[in-house]
Amino acid sequence: MNVIEYFATPGAMTLPGSYATLFDCLPGEIGSLCRAIQGLMIHVHWLERYGVQLPKPRFDELQLRSVAAKLARIGELDPRPLTEVRAMDRRLIGNCRDFSVMLASILRYRGTPARARCGFARYFLPDHYEDHWVCEYWNAELQRWTTVDSQLDDLQRRVLAVEFDPLDVPRDQFLPGGEAWRLCRAGLADPDKFGIFDMHGLWFVRGNFVRDVASLNKIELLPWDCWGLVDVREEDLSAADLALLDRTAELTRGDVSEWETVRQLYESDERLRVPRVIRSYTDAGAQEVRLPELEHTSGH
Repeated sequence: MNVIEYFATPGAMTLPGSYATLFDCLPGEIGSLCRAIQGLMIHVHWLERYGVQLPKPRFDELQLRSVAAKLARIGELDPRPLTEVRAMDRRLIGNCRDFSVMLASILRYRGTPARARCGFARYFLPDHYEDHWVCEYWNAELQRWTTVDSQLDDLQRRVLAVEFDPLDVPRDQFLPGGEAWRLCRAGLADPDKFGIFDMHGLWFVRGNFVRDVASLNKIELLPWDCWGLVDVREEDLSAADLALLDRTAELTRGDVSEWETVRQLYESDERLRVPRVIRSYTDAGAQEVRLPELEHTSGH
């Protein structure tokens, strides 16, 4: 299996399961598909801009990891076909990771190679690299991976003054976690400019970087899920840990041409590999979470 074939099939988190046929009505063109997703979901950090207030229990939707669980909740909120634009208050609450993973799931269902990438975007705040996820898909016509930001609707583009096409995000506007790690480690970027809210620094870069490695192995976790090298204090990192991170960063910072090597590193090293039980840092505090999606996968 080559890299194109690998990303053309769903993984544990992107498998739609019994809800798969819901995707059949969705449009084929990538722009129309992103607009359909925007009509199903609403970004948690943009609620006020949209003029939406939601009760506290609704925010539990942010803890839904799998696409199957998201589709179930979308149906509970509004049972109509996925092509129907929901009222703002009937859209599933999500974040950049959720928009990206949903797009990747739909594309993989159709056999289009796609992968969610965790890293940092330059278009949210000036002189800052914001914690962010996007989706890459293999553009067969152009014979290259194309980056899509499926959360950027017309309102967000206007507020952020985004001038590029969100369906083909320029390479200098989104840095995969490995590239951010490489730049910071080489002294070419300030790690304190990477993060979100009051969280920033090389430890934050490391977290997104290792989450990106997991996502490249089709295990797309939540932005606050931690394990292995994500959940180690900076002062406790060994020289061997840093060597592994530096090597993996070189392999994952771009198109990931040496995909088999990345797979082997991930599968063979528990510092990178997602276990069946992780630690998740939610508003309620740190908690151990068992991942049922991984129960029947090998190597976990």
